[in-house]
Amino acid sequence: MLLVDDLLMLPLRGFIGIFKKIGEMAETESSDADRIREKLMEARLGFELDEISEEEYEKLETELLARLNSLRESRS
Repeated sequence: MLLVDDLLMLPLRGFIGIFKKIGEMAETESSDADRIREKLMEARLGFELDEISEEEYEKLETELLARLNSLRESRS
């Protein structure tokens, strides 16, 4: 009887596994965007405190915004 129960539950377990994986991927993408935003804030703070030059700040900002935009595009 347990074998029959296992066979009947197999498709349900597959769907549960798929939904878990989708949730993990969404969480990873969200945390990546948060990390990029955090680096942008750190760069801005470093520039305002004269720890980095304007050129360095602009370079960092351009790179980070490009990464953020590509992440957003890959989501849609």
